[in-house]
Amino acid sequence: MLLQGSAALVIRTGLQTAYACLVVYSGLLVFGLMCLIWSGTAGLLSHLLSRGRGRVLGRWVTSYGFRCYLQVLALTGVFRFDLRALDSLRGAGPLIIAPNHPSLLDAVMVLSRLPNVACVMKAELINNPIYGAAARLAGYIRNDEFIGGVSEAVEDLRAGGQLLLFPEGTRTTRRPVNPLKGGAPLVSKRSGVPIQTVLIETTSPFLSKGWALHRIPPVPVSYRVRLGRRFMPRDSLKETIAELEAYLASELGRGKGMDAAGEPLAQPQNARLDER
Repeated sequence: MLLQGSAALVIRTGLQTAYACLVVYSGLLVFGLMCLIWSGTAGLLSHLLSRGRGRVLGRWVTSYGFRCYLQVLALTGVFRFDLRALDSLRGAGPLIIAPNHPSLLDAVMVLSRLPNVACVMKAELINNPIYGAAARLAGYIRNDEFIGGVSEAVEDLRAGGQLLLFPEGTRTTRRPVNPLKGGAPLVSKRSGVPIQTVLIETTSPFLSKGWALHRIPPVPVSYRVRLGRRFMPRDSLKETIAELEAYLASELGRGKGMDAAGEPLAQPQNARLDER
């Protein structure tokens, strides 16, 4: 009986691992195809639409597509998302949305709930044939030219939009948060728009910096987003950076889950993406 129980456990574990593999790799494939198809369409639309209309359409389609994608992932049971906190930001007016950055899914999660956001992205993504045309149609901003793009970000904010900017500049490699860059405080100072911190908590280091794609994480992989403190514009960039970094380090260092380095963070709630 003991051997039979052990054999059943091995079989069950093997099936669960195989299912997780199927979901993870098919999910990555579907995401790539979605981006490629929309980017091709966006490239055509960029020649037909005005810049303003292209931005509105590009951001809405990106948000809706990402939302549908995460809903499908949630239905598999391999991923769990609690992103409801972001919904209150939709009608909040101009904001610089500044999350921590534990995984490649972070921008997807934020944009899935907020359809009027200009995202600051790595230049290689905007130049990438898989998603570049879609990013350009949506008016996303290159981070390698961000000093020159500050005026573009300020213009977007003053027009009533919101800006997604990861203050770490890249995915987290030092627990609980990397040293912060000065982009968010600079745009806040120039635009007079506050910085809204967003805390992304996860139970897994999946898709963190250096994560090998052949690795399958323990499942389910859970994510929770909660709103943090809002920082008003200040003249001193150094003081704002130091205060932001201290706040994020304090908030993200309290929990029991795992951050990008596999270290403890807060345990996300066991909630589905479509819960309101």
